Amino acid sequence: MKAIVLTGINQMELRDVPDPTIEKDNDVLLKIERVGVCGSDVHYYETGRIGRQIVEYPFIIGHECSATVKAIGSSVTSVKVGDQIAVDPAVSCHKCSQCRMGRENTCEDLRFLGCPGQGGGCLCEYIVMSEECCFPTGGAITLEQAALCEPLSIAVYAVKRARIPEGAGIGILGAGPIGLSVLLSAKAEKVQKIYLTEKIDARLEAARGVGVSWAGNPDRVDIVKDILTAEPLGLDVVIECCGQQEALDQAFEILKPGGRLVIIGTARKERISFDVDTFKRQELSINYIRRQNHCVQAAIDLIQSGEVNVDFMITHNFALEDTQKAFDLVAGYRDGVIKAMIHL
Repeated sequence: MKAIVLTGINQMELRDVPDPTIEKDNDVLLKIERVGVCGSDVHYYETGRIGRQIVEYPFIIGHECSATVKAIGSSVTSVKVGDQIAVDPAVSCHKCSQCRMGRENTCEDLRFLGCPGQGGGCLCEYIVMSEECCFPTGGAITLEQAALCEPLSIAVYAVKRARIPEGAGIGILGAGPIGLSVLLSAKAEKVQKIYLTEKIDARLEAARGVGVSWAGNPDRVDIVKDILTAEPLGLDVVIECCGQQEALDQAFEILKPGGRLVIIGTARKERISFDVDTFKRQELSINYIRRQNHCVQAAIDLIQSGEVNVDFMITHNFALEDTQKAFDLVAGYRDGVIKAMIHL
């Protein structure tokens, strides 16, 4: 089969690699249809690592995908050949202490698509996944929408973990695919007061199209001053979606005492810092989000119901052989890109 393989920093090739095969009773052979280019994929492309997860070349990346079922193992009952599905890229062991606590997203033996040391990715024609990772859509949502269920499920989980009080004001820092997905999820939960920041104008306009109370570019306006003018007591919750120290500093300034900072963004630096005095005196809480936990079906249901429209996030489409062009586009934040989608 054809696959896009990382061969070095900022280097990838289209190669022929062996076809995967069903080995377990609960395996499902999938024909990949669409793959979304995620920021974490770009981290591996540009730096060869995320924290302790270091690429050993050659390596196939990619984890946001939709697929069609091509074959199933002998015990599979939830999907059948020909089904279109959204893929949960995480395979948990269901045996460790974390899994027994209902925290499969922090499984001690987690295997994740396109994650060095865990599993190869989906930028290829076929993969094999466990039945539990295959969520049939019944054709009720498009293949592109099904691929976007992965980032949307993270946002659904983050909003759930944020425990936003009724009538609360929230901030979303960063309006890439994750930040916009958080915006959609928050609005689906009837959050009315949403303040959003983003440095790329095209993404700001996309957020305004969804509907926010205020949106601003931190390179052009004093976002702390403007938000606190509108909300003098500060915000109940801030959700950081860009992995920037500057955004974390701003979050601490706009949170009210007792407020909650929810961090989704992946920082490229190994350490981030906080103002200890502010942290202590305002008794702030922090939740760091690790992917998602039991929210894929909820994401599918939100799209199918029409409560959220994710289509506007797909701004660019590429064939598999043009994947490097897609990665360079996303890495450079060029041409108003929000989500680049690879079509197989």
